[in-house]
Amino acid sequence: MTDVFAQIIDAILPVAHPKKPGDPIRAELFSLERLEQHAETLAAAQRVVKGFFRGMPILPRVRNNWRALNSARRGIAAAIREERAITPGSEWLVDNFHIVEEQIREIIDDLPPGFSRGLPKIAEGFLKNAPRVYGIAWAFVAHTDSRIDPEWLNRFIRSYQRVAPLTIGETWALPITLRVVL
Repeated sequence: MTDVFAQIIDAILPVAHPKKPGDPIRAELFSLERLEQHAETLAAAQRVVKGFFRGMPILPRVRNNWRALNSARRGIAAAIREERAITPGSEWLVDNFHIVEEQIREIIDDLPPGFSRGLPKIAEGFLKNAPRVYGIAWAFVAHTDSRIDPEWLNRFIRSYQRVAPLTIGETWALPITLRVVL
């Protein structure tokens, strides 16, 4: 039997060219220099709409991912009870599920009602009506294989802002948005 955890990750993480916001977040891995170039290109290309409107809902995606991860944990635990072989990543998920669970609960608790209402929204494309900061976080995660290196993130954001400065609200929203995307 194939590894349950790998199947779940394939189901919830993106393809190179996603067709919709719920697709997995995977793309070509970039070097730091290429990532900085991408940030500038993204900032130049991303048209935004400003104003106070709801936009794309974020919490349903978080809740769906929670259900998928919880299902994966249960499947892996069953494989362990049946003494089947599991991967190190699967073992990590079972052993550290409390960390995943805590992060998801914090996201749900910390995501204020109307979180994205006043943030600039993406005007077109597969993330249309999502907060621009969500698109920025999505691009960073996709091109770094979900590895959050503070220096790389800092350089990515600085490169983006050389072309299109973020609002103070977007700067405030970036940490929780990264957690949502992850």
